[in-house]
Amino acid sequence: MELRELLISLIVIYLAARIMGELAARIGQSSVLGELLAGVLVGPSVLGLVHGTETLKLFGEIGVVLLLFEVGLESDLQSFLRVGRSAAFVAVIGVLMPFALGYLAAVLLGLSELQAIFVGATLTATSVAISARVLSDLGRLRSAEGNIILGAAVIDDVLGLVILSVVAGLARSGTVSWLDIVWTTGLALGFLVTAIMLGVRYAGWFSKLVNRMNTRGALVMVALTFVLLLSATAEWLGLAPIVGAFAAGLVLARSEHQTHLEERFKPVADVFVPIFFVLVGVAADLHHLNPFNPQNHVILLLAAALTGAAVLGKLLSGLGVFGQKADRWVIGVGMLPRGEVGLIFAGLGLSAKVIGEGEYGAILIVVVLTTFLSPIVLKWLFARGRG
Repeated sequence: MELRELLISLIVIYLAARIMGELAARIGQSSVLGELLAGVLVGPSVLGLVHGTETLKLFGEIGVVLLLFEVGLESDLQSFLRVGRSAAFVAVIGVLMPFALGYLAAVLLGLSELQAIFVGATLTATSVAISARVLSDLGRLRSAEGNIILGAAVIDDVLGLVILSVVAGLARSGTVSWLDIVWTTGLALGFLVTAIMLGVRYAGWFSKLVNRMNTRGALVMVALTFVLLLSATAEWLGLAPIVGAFAAGLVLARSEHQTHLEERFKPVADVFVPIFFVLVGVAADLHHLNPFNPQNHVILLLAAALTGAAVLGKLLSGLGVFGQKADRWVIGVGMLPRGEVGLIFAGLGLSAKVIGEGEYGAILIVVVLTTFLSPIVLKWLFARGRG
């Protein structure tokens, strides 16, 4: 991708994201909904001005890392520990129920055993970035519901890695290595616990280092280096970089510079985060939604069944809340968006030729619908005094 093309794409993304985000805010919706719609508008389905190139996707991934760092920075580790059991139960139910319902729907509609497993697996994911942004826009990030949703989404990510290792094994050889599953699970949990424990213990070193520096931007650069270090380590270990970024935020939230970090990172995040949400919209292919195309009828039927399974499965995850004064409906809706995580799962199945273009199109519809539905319903629930 040439520099000129990249610059033009960024101009279109920023203008569309700002205009649509502003319109969404003016009608009482989260700005993230406007940014998602902006992606659909400028993407291949409508105007065709922006395409999801690898360079733009990398910029978007940096945006997600910064967003999850912000979320961790604005969170309270003690609050997360208090809702830990509820978050764990919400995550487990939010993985098992969509998988079971998606698998059943796929089997009933004539898909093979292996295809049904892949389809069920794609419904287990939760896009923590989208939930976090919506909660932040609504000022509910530190609420009991917000803590449970974010905690569950992070655990969901760990469980997603385990499921991904299973489906990847099935795609390659048709068999599953239980050793790989145990290793992946232990690695993910071990990284999170170790990163947070060591970070909390040595958080004072960060403050001492920054206080000794006199150069411009020292606070942001040292913090950013720490975020990127944990994110890169998580990626190297086979985990999602956002897990490391979130852990970095939780650690630095305990430093004396927490307030200044929040203020100074917002402009940096504002540069990269909209790119991610616009690209999620760009990935939406509206041609699969055309009911007048006979070839889409099977796709639309499968998409309708899977959307029902995806929504019901995540709503049931709210039943995992116990011992906490929190609204189960809010939590279930907060777990709805699949975002880019569901697309990664589906892409694996497509590249391995386990699922075809039709099944992939149906999954894409599910991802789009659940991603767009969550901001609207969350806003409505909070407006009615829920949560």
